[in-house]
Amino acid sequence: MAPKEEKQSSAACDSSCHAPGERKSHHSEEFKNGLATRLNRIEGQIRGIKGMIERDTYCDDVLNQLAAVQAALGGVGKLLLEGHMRSCIVERIEAGEHEVIDELLITVNKLMK
Repeated sequence: MAPKEEKQSSAACDSSCHAPGERKSHHSEEFKNGLATRLNRIEGQIRGIKGMIERDTYCDDVLNQLAAVQAALGGVGKLLLEGHMRSCIVERIEAGEHEVIDELLITVNKLMK
């Protein structure tokens, strides 16, 4: 298999990102490692919140930690959305697959809830 060409965005997918029947991203190792680091941190925050509840921590303190986790998850979502828009969405539109816009709008609506 030939090596994949690097796109400008470190989050970019290669051309197989929009292959019919195949829905798979192709992010760089650097991008995936960055996301994994963020998700590991979020996982630790969630474990911390669970411990706070078990220790009967004051509700406001727990709620503030929940808000921090939600913001962190939103950050991960924004990074993934940006990479998706800069690569897969552009490629599919260029290939004439304009229905991808409806798919993107549904996804963005879910992220904004």
